[in-house]
Amino acid sequence: MVTSDRHKWLALALLSVVQFMVVLDIAIVNVALPSIQVDLGFSQQNLQWVISAYALVFGGFLLLGGRAADLLGRRRIFLAGLIVFTLASLFAGLAWSEASLITARALQGLGAAVITPAALSILSTTFVEGRERNIALGVWGAVGGFGAAAGVLLGGILTDALSWAWIFFVNVPVGVTAFILAPILLKESRDATVKSFDALGAVLVTGGLSSLVYAITQAGQDGWLAGRTVSFFAASLAMLVGFLVWEQRHPEPLMRLGILRIKTVSGANVAGFIMGTATFSLFLMFRLFALFPKEPPRPRERFSRKMAVLTSLYPPRPRARTRRLVLGRAGLAGS
Repeated sequence: MVTSDRHKWLALALLSVVQFMVVLDIAIVNVALPSIQVDLGFSQQNLQWVISAYALVFGGFLLLGGRAADLLGRRRIFLAGLIVFTLASLFAGLAWSEASLITARALQGLGAAVITPAALSILSTTFVEGRERNIALGVWGAVGGFGAAAGVLLGGILTDALSWAWIFFVNVPVGVTAFILAPILLKESRDATVKSFDALGAVLVTGGLSSLVYAITQAGQDGWLAGRTVSFFAASLAMLVGFLVWEQRHPEPLMRLGILRIKTVSGANVAGFIMGTATFSLFLMFRLFALFPKEPPRPRERFSRKMAVLTSLYPPRPRARTRRLVLGRAGLAGS
């Protein structure tokens, strides 16, 4: 437990910066995809895995990372996640082929899946329940949201000014600094009520979520009704249903399902799902603009960067006037 008030807020600043880095890395890659494709010779089919490998591992191991933090020590797991994420970022920037970059992105996702729940647990134990904790969680969540928006802009700037490798290298000094400061600002803690590890639950939920993300990713390539896609959806459904049944019987479940009966928790999850879906759909739109076939890579990245700024300065307006306004401000009216 962090005792000093000053240390509390410094700890919040550290955790917020790390969360910004983790969320930033989800979005920052989108704008650099054309340059990555050209430099590493990615096929159009495999290019999606630069993003999907991160999402697949991150989504699949999130619950497992949270329980490991409670059982083994929150700061210890947080530091382990930082090591994995930072080294994976360095490896991604030095990638020389499709396989090496996709592997590095998967390792980044693993590090992020460990960092995020550990950081959230540290916040919950550092700040007293009530107004103080609400402020801390609000700041932490807001910084994560800003990281998602900033990723589109920074991806274009770094790729244009330096190279696509720097969208990964930029994580290294942040990760090293956070690793040095974490033992100073964060105190070790663990959940004393947890006596055993729900291994079967961890396997079921990790396998189920990973299969679900993989099925959704492959559906765009193979088709939603393709045999391979349907088989992964079926496997995911079977494992997730098995997880729900098992959690109700286990004395120390990986996830207490009763928490979903709390209206604020279930409502927040629904809202988060809708917001996440809308946000990452917007990232896809920027990627489609970046891959516009009539422009060379660097102008395409500048265009995506310009569009990111414009959509933040000029919020959506009704009817066709929106399109004329945005394209006019971008200097593309009449093209």
